[in-house]
Amino acid sequence: MGTGAGVSSAPAAAKRNGPFRPASWNTTGTLMVLPYVVLFFGFVLYPVFYGFWLARHPESYVKLAADPIFGKAIVNSALFLLVVVNIKFMLALFLSGFFVHERRWIKWLAVLFILPWAVPSIPTILSFRFMLNPEWGVINTLIFKFTQLDGPNWLNDRWIAFSMAGMVHIWKSLPFWTLILVTGRLAISKDMYEAASVDGATRWQQFRYITWPSIKTLYLTCTLLSMIWTLGDFNSVYLLTGGGPSDLTHVLATLGIRYLRLDQVDMAMATIVCAMPFVLPLVWFMMKRLSRGPDDQ
Repeated sequence: MGTGAGVSSAPAAAKRNGPFRPASWNTTGTLMVLPYVVLFFGFVLYPVFYGFWLARHPESYVKLAADPIFGKAIVNSALFLLVVVNIKFMLALFLSGFFVHERRWIKWLAVLFILPWAVPSIPTILSFRFMLNPEWGVINTLIFKFTQLDGPNWLNDRWIAFSMAGMVHIWKSLPFWTLILVTGRLAISKDMYEAASVDGATRWQQFRYITWPSIKTLYLTCTLLSMIWTLGDFNSVYLLTGGGPSDLTHVLATLGIRYLRLDQVDMAMATIVCAMPFVLPLVWFMMKRLSRGPDDQ
């Protein structure tokens, strides 16, 4: 009986003291998560709460509302979200139908198409700025060479400069979102299109009754996500126009940088807080769509 007790107690002791006991796993998991928690508190939560603390003074918002540049930045930000982003996604939807074809030359063209998104933002946008210079830029030089006429003041007119910033934003991010929609199209069964072709459906009918219902949720979710990202994108405006001419092309992201350069940190933080009415509804709509089941879409 003593021997049997010793044999039976050995596995129990191994379970208690072995390397795979639950307490050991919990400790290992805690140690692995701890660096992320420290970084999250140090580089996410602390800056956010510190920014809100700096923006707590009501007089900052009074001064912000009195600044005429702030009103223009609100209008420009709304135009970026409602016009530029939607133009970008309509183009992405159209181009995704082109790049989904399996011809070899289309695949090679897709590689070239993805390059604007793959290359770094700063040198490419600065290249556009040099080309659009109204005095010695490449574009106006070519216009004068072939027409003997002076080209537009690309970056010295408010709406032309703002349109160029929107164009650069579309050019830079369009390949990424097109690739996302191509992926959504490729998930649709080819049998559905073959059956529709046999029934005599046109390309428009195939898109309306097969493609769009299948990628509608993806399209709308990506649009909302792009709006959120675009609201924080200051490269397209700041690197191309610098907010000019006369601070007329600022968006909320670049306006915050302007206040930081003027050493008005409270105004910069107040500008970011004023962007919340744009961000929070977009986040709410996106999360609401993602939380729906397949039958609720």
